[in-house]
Amino acid sequence: MKKIFLGCIADDFTGATDLANNLVRAGMRVVQAMGVPSQPLDAEADAVVVALKSRTVPAADAVQESLAALRWLQGQGAQQIYFKYCSTFDSTAQGNIGPVTEALMEALAEQPGADFSIATPAFPDNGRTVFKGHLFVGDVLLNESGMQNHPLTPMTDANLVRVLQAQCRRKVGLIDYKVVAQGPEAIRSRIDQLRADGVGLAVVDAVSNDDLMRLGPALKGLPLVTAGSGVAIGLPANFGIAPSNTASALPPATGFQAVVSGSCSLATNRQVAAFVASGRPALAIDPLQLVADGASAANVRQALAWAKDLLPQGPVLIYSSATPDAVKAVQVQLGVQAAGDLVEHTLAAIARGLVDSGVRQLVVAGGETSGACVQALGISQMKIGPQIDPGVPWCHAQSDAAPDSGLHLTLKSGNFGTDDFFSKAFTRLT
Repeated sequence: MKKIFLGCIADDFTGATDLANNLVRAGMRVVQAMGVPSQPLDAEADAVVVALKSRTVPAADAVQESLAALRWLQGQGAQQIYFKYCSTFDSTAQGNIGPVTEALMEALAEQPGADFSIATPAFPDNGRTVFKGHLFVGDVLLNESGMQNHPLTPMTDANLVRVLQAQCRRKVGLIDYKVVAQGPEAIRSRIDQLRADGVGLAVVDAVSNDDLMRLGPALKGLPLVTAGSGVAIGLPANFGIAPSNTASALPPATGFQAVVSGSCSLATNRQVAAFVASGRPALAIDPLQLVADGASAANVRQALAWAKDLLPQGPVLIYSSATPDAVKAVQVQLGVQAAGDLVEHTLAAIARGLVDSGVRQLVVAGGETSGACVQALGISQMKIGPQIDPGVPWCHAQSDAAPDSGLHLTLKSGNFGTDDFFSKAFTRLT
């Protein structure tokens, strides 16, 4: 088995496919593993993305899981490690971005250059840009974008240097847009200067894909890169890889079509509304109705019974997406973690039932929901295919719930996709 060029660790499942999508578009053959594999890689790949559910767990657990992923990737011969987090820099005051980054740096300490890394969630194709160290979502600062109301990782500060410094022991600096605009040599010179000043991590400005392409060559040979998925577009060329359509080829699609959504983001709420407005069948799961004992199992049965006769007619949507006020009402009753787990497990059981009923094209919206659904479907690896929208590809996976032809699957970050995403996704498969 050929050694892989790039070994990636993603802190949630949708973020993993987001990263893999950009690598495939740049020509890499990519396999996504759900959790740390117990066996060596069983397919030819240029890059492997290990998808964890470490974004919202305690920092010590996130560190432990990430180090386990690192050890496995090193065993596959990975030449460079990429720690991927959300393009909205989702993290609590305690981490997990800072603690995981520093733990990976320490584990790689024997490699030349591992005393320094960069951090940037910039993804201009999805409206995520970094300017003077501040993260913008579209035309507004991160803390004005709706992310300040995120139920698990509310982001109330757009200054990434300040956010990351609060989580790190190492000194955090900035590589600003003026340096990035001058190209790779200027970026490398700035890195050398920061190193001399005792800086171990630097937030990097990027307001366009051109900035990311200039950054890519400057990162050649750096043992650890930390970023959203945007930086990935400039890395494959460092390994002599060019874009190719063959990298995204998947088997032909079959079976019924369905969408399961647990995200409460503004973008997903618009996508739900657009699907409903199109006249297609949609069923809402009220999180407040899941609180009573046995209510979750009853909701699962009711949802699957509702979908049974509708599936042959086209895609159906089952969603628990809700307003921030509705989410908070459930959290008050159960607590933040328990409320999230209840909704995720309910939707995961529904997803499993849909696939058991013949669904072979499944869209899942929301990072935590995607992780739960993938686990319920027994999926361990996915082949990354063609892009639907920036950051969201179709994938193909084997599942014991779909033993015949496997399953086409899309794991969509809550913040990604156009308003008509749930409808148009199925037109991208043949």
